[in-house]
Amino acid sequence: MKNKLFNQYKNNKDVRILTANFASLTFLQVFGYVFPLLTYPYLARVIGSEGFGYIALASSIICYFQTVVDFGFNFTATRDIAKNQQNLVKVSQIFSNVLWCRLFLLLCSFLLFVVMICIIPILRDLWQILLFSFLLIPGHILCPEWFFQAMEKMKYITMLNFVSKTFFTLLIFVFVKEKSDYVYQPLLLSLGYIASGILAMYIILCKWGIKIHQPSWISIKKTLKESFDVFLNQIFPTLYNAFSVLLLGVFCGPVANGLFDAGTKLVDISQQFLKIISRTFFPFLSRKIDKHTLFSKIYMLFTLIVTLGLIFFAPFLIPVFFSEEFSESIKVLRLMAISGVFLTMSNIYGTNYLIIIGRERSLRNLTMYASLLGFVIAIPLIYYGGYMGAVAIIVFVRMLLGVGSYLLAYNCKKNICKKNLL
Repeated sequence: MKNKLFNQYKNNKDVRILTANFASLTFLQVFGYVFPLLTYPYLARVIGSEGFGYIALASSIICYFQTVVDFGFNFTATRDIAKNQQNLVKVSQIFSNVLWCRLFLLLCSFLLFVVMICIIPILRDLWQILLFSFLLIPGHILCPEWFFQAMEKMKYITMLNFVSKTFFTLLIFVFVKEKSDYVYQPLLLSLGYIASGILAMYIILCKWGIKIHQPSWISIKKTLKESFDVFLNQIFPTLYNAFSVLLLGVFCGPVANGLFDAGTKLVDISQQFLKIISRTFFPFLSRKIDKHTLFSKIYMLFTLIVTLGLIFFAPFLIPVFFSEEFSESIKVLRLMAISGVFLTMSNIYGTNYLIIIGRERSLRNLTMYASLLGFVIAIPLIYYGGYMGAVAIIVFVRMLLGVGSYLLAYNCKKNICKKNLL
């Protein structure tokens, strides 16, 4: 039996690729949690809570600029290159267009960033840490993970991230020695990404022989237009989630925010690991959409196992990872775990089907209307329901997105079947 399974694995190229990519992304995710565990205790002792607060503020601001510069290319460019893996000319064209688009968006973002620092007093006082944090964005541009994902060579992503994080971790212990050194944390992190980005560009240009074409304004506009719907689909949920957290802090104070954050944290971590399945299959499904049913069964099976585990072990997990003071977060964790099922449905039928078949506009409309509804009901629900109201909003919106994505995908599949019969 073992020999039979081994032979099937050995002879099936797709299975080998999926297994290798899944393993690479799993290691990458583990590294992503291990390195902070090495640096955070040291940073907490040296820079204190105030330094951490400045770093968190800078990171939250830069996160929005990063989303703009990404502009949904992590999905559209990955899909398009995965479909043309063997066509070097086409791959070079797609890569060049995306690179120039991201550089254009970087320039626009930096100009807005400078204006914000000049006119907003609190940002002006933090200009140094904000500038160092902004350097992360060119680092991400130089290290295009989406390209390696599209070529289904995720081992390079793992290798480059390992180099970046090792470099960053070592330098933290060398340069951060006192409280005022908190500004070096984002600088060192950025330098780590830039270093791995230079190595990534060398691999892309030399190993694959990718040619960077001269930019044209027509190509830039066309590429931005093609990715605009996916960009909106990515940014709307971010906005209503941030809005809910902001309202919770305004109406109910920091304690409610703490209970809410503790209950959602473990679900967010579990979702990061589940998304490894989605990232592994996305380029594969871009080539072989007929395997979508198999993918949906695998993804949903793992999601149900994780969801039931979080619900069942919630009374144990919250006290262990936080404290008895967060006992009310148990019900938050259980409800948010259920929302993870709807999030998986959205990934299965939205990200990994509608985007792949080119129906991102339908997905954009669904996400936009569901998010706007979330905005509308946020004020009364959070005002009267506190942190449980915030949970209710997220569960409800994720349910709309999950069920809506399924219905849209079902109709698309039905229409495709009808066309095939004709």
